[in-house]
Amino acid sequence: MSELVNESASPATLFLEQNPTVKTIDLLLCDLNGILRGKRIGKELLPKVFAHGFYLPRSVMGLGATGDVVPDTNLGLKTGDSDRLCCPVVETLALQPWRERKDRAQVLCSMLNIEGAPFFADTRQVLTQVVDRFAKLGYTPGLALELEFYLFDKVRDEKGRLQQPKSPVSGRRMTTTQVYAIDDLEDYDFFIEEVLSMAAKQNIPADTVIAENAPGQFEVNLDYGNDILKAVDQAVLLKRLIRTVARRHNMEASFMAKPYIDQPGNGLHIHLSLLDAQGNNIFATGEPTENPFMRQAIAGLLDMADSTQALICPTVNSFRRLAAGECVPTSKTWGFDNRSVALRIPASGGKATRLECRTAGADANPYLATAALLMGVAEGLNNKLTPPEPVVNNAYEQEHPQLADNQRDALRNMDSDPRIADWLGEDFVKMYSIAKHDDMSLFERQVTALEYELLFPYI
Repeated sequence: MSELVNESASPATLFLEQNPTVKTIDLLLCDLNGILRGKRIGKELLPKVFAHGFYLPRSVMGLGATGDVVPDTNLGLKTGDSDRLCCPVVETLALQPWRERKDRAQVLCSMLNIEGAPFFADTRQVLTQVVDRFAKLGYTPGLALELEFYLFDKVRDEKGRLQQPKSPVSGRRMTTTQVYAIDDLEDYDFFIEEVLSMAAKQNIPADTVIAENAPGQFEVNLDYGNDILKAVDQAVLLKRLIRTVARRHNMEASFMAKPYIDQPGNGLHIHLSLLDAQGNNIFATGEPTENPFMRQAIAGLLDMADSTQALICPTVNSFRRLAAGECVPTSKTWGFDNRSVALRIPASGGKATRLECRTAGADANPYLATAALLMGVAEGLNNKLTPPEPVVNNAYEQEHPQLADNQRDALRNMDSDPRIADWLGEDFVKMYSIAKHDDMSLFERQVTALEYELLFPYI
């Protein structure tokens, strides 16, 4: 939880006593785009931060793709670029295990108003209010996140393009699709082992890594948990850890939704179950596709799929990932053990029965992607909605209602659905829409190399 604590009894004081080599601490906040911002302090200031917080400009929550403040969000100089109070998420304080000298730690933080109320533009606070409201249903969500990413060589090819890294084990680059290939895992075992080891040292429950459906693509799974905010905090920190470990081995890791136009994109798959007061999974009785709670939850997610898409596909590049036939959902569909649909019920049954939302890109802010999932489930359960029939076989070869294939339509759908503002706050939705429209305009104003190649010589 984010809170201020007594300085003399602070967890920070105990942490520094247990880790005397620590000299500096990174104070981290997740911005609108899922990028970590913040400041670095000396160890002598850490107990004061835990007791009194620290200040950052509120404009860090209104940054666009360029890292500059989007003026029309009214978080920057238009309104004085004022500061807001930030306080640490106590349980995230940990060493940075990739630093062999053990001289630096880090802690996630949340932003508050000066009077101590949650700041409307902090996406962690947005998820907090959604979690609190969801709790009124009387069910405890169980959550597990899967993150896909690519590894790249820092050196580009002879044409300046991205290329797969060269394994120091085999000396070769991955150039073919070998999904679940153990040999590819062996080639990059040095990287995988370091990720899992360092995650464990930060109490991040990363338990599985697989070779995914493209050369140089991997997926890392976070273990199931019932503390939603903790699970999402861990996903945010894991992304930083993976990028850092890649740099240590002279590689780059990216969660960009579609880095290669001719290869599968990177997704953020979120698995959800619901527990009643006795700890029973309410999705786990009867046939999964006939379970009334499962059906209502899925119906709510499909009903809100149009208006939440802008939250889980947050960039122009996100929509390049939504290509039919690449195990990426392009329609508002669901089914049992079917990877061509948006909402999948995995085959593992019994207590492990759950739904999997497959639409979000790995570029999504995990706090907002999780908020979108909880909103849809709650709307379905509260209103006892009924889903369409589950899809059997390949959804891409059938006629189903389609998701938006561009960011502008997705933003319009979000803006026109009053339920989004009701759940996330009117001020947040307005600010998010302004920032994303600004990003979209930036990308649309670029003249691409392909235009110069195909149009300039002939028109």
